Amino acid sequence: MGINVYDIKKMEKFYTEVIGLVVTDRGVGKNFKADLVFMSVNPDTHHQVALASGRDVNSPRSTINQISFSLESLDELREMYRAVRDYGVDALKPLNHGVSWSVYFFDPEGNTVELYVDSPWYIGQPHGDLFDPELPTDRIMADTLAMCEQDPEFKPIEEFRESVRIQL
Repeated sequence: MGINVYDIKKMEKFYTEVIGLVVTDRGVGKNFKADLVFMSVNPDTHHQVALASGRDVNSPRSTINQISFSLESLDELREMYRAVRDYGVDALKPLNHGVSWSVYFFDPEGNTVELYVDSPWYIGQPHGDLFDPELPTDRIMADTLAMCEQDPEFKPIEEFRESVRIQL
């Protein structure tokens, strides 16, 4: 899940010191200006919680930044992308994060939903480039690998997971 927060340092302290999550990444969003902290308790999952700064005190919005659903494959992501599009959702935003491929959209009541598939690679986060989920899987994989290899933090996901295991 992603949470919009008032005080990102206080929330990070709570989720790491009280709940036991480990910070896996942090940075400033490129598609929306917010400080982001990614945390997990599972080294096989890049993040289970994402904190996003900038929650407006007067905002009627929920504090939930997004509701995320993990899928098994790019084929399944493509099928869900088409199902959501065919349902009539028009604000679909597919992003290639390097560590995963995601499709973001709003549910009928305006909550942000993310459908995602993990990739076999790690690059520093946050990262998000638009991509076309209708492209063949082998093309998406090749394009993503080429993009990831340009990142100075690039490594196989298993190497990243081992570094998180050590922290746990």
